[in-house]
Amino acid sequence: MTPSPSAHRKRQPASPLLDFLNEHREAMLGVLKGMVEIESPSFDRDAVNRCAGYTAALAEAQGGRVKRHKSADYGDHLQIDFGPASGSRVLLLGHLDTVWEMGTLARMPYRIAEGRVWGPGVLDMKCGVTMMLFALRALGEIRRPVTMLLNSDEEVGSETSRPVTERLARSAKAVLVLEPGTGLTGKLKTARKGVGDYEVRVHGRASHAGVDFEKGASAVLELARQIERIAGFTRIAQGITVNPGVIGGGTRTNVVAAEAWAKVDIRIARLRDETWLDRQFHSLRPIDKRTRIEVSGGLNRPPMERKPGIVALFKKAQAIGRDFGVELEESMTGGGSDGNFTAALGVPTLDGLGGVGEGAHAPNESILLAPLVERTAVLARLIAEI
Repeated sequence: MTPSPSAHRKRQPASPLLDFLNEHREAMLGVLKGMVEIESPSFDRDAVNRCAGYTAALAEAQGGRVKRHKSADYGDHLQIDFGPASGSRVLLLGHLDTVWEMGTLARMPYRIAEGRVWGPGVLDMKCGVTMMLFALRALGEIRRPVTMLLNSDEEVGSETSRPVTERLARSAKAVLVLEPGTGLTGKLKTARKGVGDYEVRVHGRASHAGVDFEKGASAVLELARQIERIAGFTRIAQGITVNPGVIGGGTRTNVVAAEAWAKVDIRIARLRDETWLDRQFHSLRPIDKRTRIEVSGGLNRPPMERKPGIVALFKKAQAIGRDFGVELEESMTGGGSDGNFTAALGVPTLDGLGGVGEGAHAPNESILLAPLVERTAVLARLIAEI
């Protein structure tokens, strides 16, 4: 059930920024519609590049200087610079790829109904990209360097875009991430867990299950024993979770399995726990000594820890929000974003500044219309004042 606007908003005060954005609300929705209707699944390079081209043209029309960082495996990563070339830079982070396959739009069309905008990628995170463009447009003259970085592989780990993100972040005063806010009140994100994957592979010895059963060493059985150990690495109180999510192995029911494997998701709240957890995985030893265990993988995104620079950014956003009649709260989430990379470099990073809604990666993906203008105004003021 959608909360009433009063759950997170007060009456709009007078403001030139709000006036501008209210006047351009339909234009914002038009840009958002265009973006959502260009489907852009991560693994379809041409599709993501079509969305990148659409976005680049919009940015150039309002004075942005576009640079494309080519990727062999995914779409281009867009770097769009506004304002002067030197000075105290703000980096705006987002992504153009979505989890939705081509053709999803046919069953999840862009539409406005029930006080919401619906469609694949509308919340995660094409609304956030739209907000970036209109926040900068609302400011008029951009008096400081502002860089939008929109990558094409965030939903699949940001492997090719991470070096670009980190390089640009090192020269930034602050990073603002336009991923969705948390929940239907749009809480900002001041902490995110670090995310990683391990693969645990067991090598056994094949044999005929009926004729030579004793000569075999089952990798499947050994993996089953190890999975309980692996799940036991979870430490809820410390923010460590370990989830053996996918398993496989064996070839036929009448063959003692020679191979078995498990893919394991890990989440950590503190970077210092990475070493301990990695040590646990690599300390796994077979119970059946005829088998062998092989471990690969590790942390992909470091945690975004709630450090003083992040808290200061949040307090600034909260104060600006109150000026616009919006009460902003903070949250911690177990999911990762590209803000994890920038925060780990020590650059103050505030996440969750994008759309307010629900259903990311789900058929009910949607944003609430009511908060769109005010949150875009908050973003504009943050860009200008931090």
